[in-house]
Amino acid sequence: MIRLGRFNQLTVLKQLPRGLQLDAGRDGEILLPKQYVTDEMEVGKSVNVFIYLDSEDRLIATTETPLAQVDEFAWLRVADTTRIGGFLEWGLPKDLFVPFSEQARPLDVGKKVLARVYVDDNNRLAASTKLDSFLYDEGENFKTGQPVDLMVAEETQLGRKVIVNHTHWGLIYHSDIHRDLRKGQALKGFVKKVRDDKKLEITLDKPGYGKVEGIAEKVLVKLEKSGGFLPLSDKSQPADIKAAFGVSKNAFKQAIGALYKQRLIRIEADGIYLAK
Repeated sequence: MIRLGRFNQLTVLKQLPRGLQLDAGRDGEILLPKQYVTDEMEVGKSVNVFIYLDSEDRLIATTETPLAQVDEFAWLRVADTTRIGGFLEWGLPKDLFVPFSEQARPLDVGKKVLARVYVDDNNRLAASTKLDSFLYDEGENFKTGQPVDLMVAEETQLGRKVIVNHTHWGLIYHSDIHRDLRKGQALKGFVKKVRDDKKLEITLDKPGYGKVEGIAEKVLVKLEKSGGFLPLSDKSQPADIKAAFGVSKNAFKQAIGALYKQRLIRIEADGIYLAK
């Protein structure tokens, strides 16, 4: 059985003037239009294709990659609004429908929204901007230091809400943000802590010594490029450190402390030096 709104491995059954007929098992045969056919695609071979519905709600295949698959979130532009709902551009010829009942607020043409792709009760692809309906607040199965995929969402008084692995809400505190973040941005991060209430605290830097290693390497590279000296130390202003390395003063102090213990640098009153 094919997975609608996902990539599927299907076998080529036959070649037609309009494209390839693919074997979808109980779902019958699905057309891969000729504009997506390559010389490597032959009868009997398997192809990796994305399955969606065309303008007449028929199953159709493509080798193009949409901005999101079913059960995923993406930052999508509003293509149109009509009397039956809105439509989002998601990288395929047919736009993605957003019913009024799935709009957290009215859509504005040309603007972008965070949306989740899903299959509705009529087995059609649709999108929703009501994110809370699809995300868990409690992440007791996550571990401290675990790498995660993130998508930046709303800003709050405490920090920035992020979607974690397309399944959970997480929060990056303002004190842990040392770079510009924009809504809808996809990036990598780590679980900083699973709180007592099971909610996730997220960091963009690897917790523990791994984070120090990454910053320390940047310090060494910049020292080498600047002739072996940087006018920064553990006494420098946080703003100067952030401007140079995009990290907090505490993280920088840990990094240069580790380098000092390894006798790779000297820390002087006017800054840090590469050790001879």
